[in-house]
Amino acid sequence: MSWDIEAPNVVTEARFRELVESGYSAEILCQETAHKKGPSYYGVWIMRVVSDDGVEKLLVTARTRTTHSDIKIREFKTITGIVSFLVGIGFSHADVPLEEGQWTALKLSGSDKGGSD
Repeated sequence: MSWDIEAPNVVTEARFRELVESGYSAEILCQETAHKKGPSYYGVWIMRVVSDDGVEKLLVTARTRTTHSDIKIREFKTITGIVSFLVGIGFSHADVPLEEGQWTALKLSGSDKGGSD
Protein backbone atom coordinates (compact mmCIF):
# COMPACT_ATOMS: atom_id res chain seq x y z
CA MET A 1 0.00 0.00 0.00
CA SER A 2 1.41 3.42 -0.88
CA TRP A 3 1.66 6.41 1.47
CA ASP A 4 -0.41 8.51 -0.93
CA ILE A 5 -3.32 6.07 -0.69
CA GLU A 6 -3.08 5.46 3.06
CA ALA A 7 -2.36 9.02 4.18
CA PRO A 8 -2.54 11.54 1.32
CA ASN A 9 -1.54 14.57 3.39
CA VAL A 10 1.88 13.24 4.46
CA VAL A 11 5.15 12.34 2.73
CA THR A 12 8.39 10.67 3.71
CA GLU A 13 11.77 12.31 3.06
CA ALA A 14 12.25 10.74 -0.39
CA ARG A 15 8.88 12.00 -1.65
CA PHE A 16 9.43 15.39 0.03
CA ARG A 17 12.66 15.72 -1.97
CA GLU A 18 10.92 14.75 -5.23
CA LEU A 19 8.14 17.28 -4.70
CA VAL A 20 10.56 20.11 -3.85
CA GLU A 21 12.59 19.28 -6.96
CA SER A 22 9.40 19.38 -9.05
CA GLY A 23 8.49 22.90 -7.87
CA TYR A 24 6.72 22.57 -4.53
CA SER A 25 7.75 25.01 -1.79
CA ALA A 26 9.30 23.69 1.42
CA GLU A 27 7.76 25.36 4.46
CA ILE A 28 9.39 25.37 7.88
CA LEU A 29 6.97 25.89 10.77
CA CYS A 30 8.22 26.80 14.25
CA GLN A 31 6.25 24.85 16.86
CA GLU A 32 8.29 25.93 19.91
CA THR A 33 10.27 29.18 20.27
CA ALA A 34 14.00 28.60 19.83
CA HIS A 35 16.36 29.01 22.76
CA LYS A 36 20.13 29.09 22.86
CA LYS A 37 21.90 26.33 24.74
CA GLY A 38 25.67 26.50 24.42
CA PRO A 39 26.60 27.33 20.83
CA SER A 40 23.37 25.94 19.33
CA TYR A 41 19.70 26.88 19.11
CA TYR A 42 17.04 24.38 20.10
CA GLY A 43 13.29 24.38 19.53
CA VAL A 44 10.73 22.33 17.62
CA TRP A 45 10.17 22.73 13.88
CA ILE A 46 8.15 20.72 11.39
CA MET A 47 8.16 20.88 7.59
CA ARG A 48 5.66 20.53 4.82
CA VAL A 49 5.65 20.83 1.05
CA VAL A 50 3.10 23.08 -0.63
CA SER A 51 2.15 23.13 -4.31
CA ASP A 52 1.40 26.33 -6.21
CA ASP A 53 -2.32 25.49 -5.96
CA GLY A 54 -2.18 25.02 -2.17
CA VAL A 55 -1.87 21.25 -1.72
CA GLU A 56 0.00 20.66 1.57
CA LYS A 57 1.78 17.51 2.73
CA LEU A 58 3.54 17.18 6.11
CA LEU A 59 6.94 15.52 6.36
CA VAL A 60 6.76 12.31 8.40
CA THR A 61 9.29 9.78 9.60
CA ALA A 62 9.71 6.62 7.54
CA ARG A 63 8.10 3.48 8.95
CA THR A 64 8.17 -0.13 7.85
CA ARG A 65 4.36 -0.40 7.77
CA THR A 66 1.96 2.19 6.41
CA THR A 67 -0.86 2.35 8.91
CA HIS A 68 -2.11 5.54 10.52
CA SER A 69 -0.75 4.39 13.91
CA ASP A 70 2.76 4.31 12.43
CA ILE A 71 2.63 7.86 11.07
CA LYS A 72 4.62 10.39 13.09
CA ILE A 73 5.32 13.96 12.02
CA ARG A 74 9.04 14.51 11.72
CA GLU A 75 10.23 17.07 14.24
CA PHE A 76 13.52 18.91 14.06
CA LYS A 77 14.96 19.88 17.46
CA THR A 78 17.95 22.00 16.34
CA ILE A 79 18.67 24.59 13.70
CA THR A 80 21.66 22.48 12.68
CA GLY A 81 19.28 19.60 11.92
CA ILE A 82 17.12 21.82 9.73
CA VAL A 83 20.11 23.19 7.82
CA SER A 84 21.54 19.70 7.29
CA PHE A 85 18.19 18.46 5.98
CA LEU A 86 17.76 21.42 3.61
CA VAL A 87 21.30 21.14 2.23
CA GLY A 88 20.71 17.42 1.75
CA ILE A 89 17.74 18.09 -0.54
CA GLY A 90 19.54 20.73 -2.58
CA PHE A 91 19.08 24.11 -0.92
CA SER A 92 22.05 26.49 -0.80
CA HIS A 93 20.56 28.66 1.96
CA ALA A 94 18.17 28.43 4.93
CA ASP A 95 15.70 30.85 6.47
CA VAL A 96 14.56 29.43 9.80
CA PRO A 97 11.76 31.00 11.88
CA LEU A 98 12.70 31.33 15.56
CA GLU A 99 9.41 32.08 17.30
CA GLU A 100 6.43 29.78 17.85
CA GLY A 101 3.81 30.25 15.16
CA GLN A 102 6.20 31.71 12.58
CA TRP A 103 6.88 29.97 9.29
CA THR A 104 8.95 30.48 6.19
CA ALA A 105 8.74 29.09 2.66
CA LEU A 106 11.71 28.14 0.50
CA LYS A 107 11.75 27.16 -3.15
CA LEU A 108 14.65 25.60 -5.03
CA SER A 109 16.06 28.07 -7.51
CA GLY A 110 17.94 27.29 -10.69
CA SER A 111 21.22 27.94 -8.86
CA ASP A 112 20.23 25.53 -6.05
CA LYS A 113 19.61 22.84 -8.68
CA GLY A 114 23.02 23.45 -10.20
CA GLY A 115 21.70 25.47 -13.15
CA SER A 116 21.21 29.17 -13.66
CA ASP A 117 18.17 31.41 -13.30
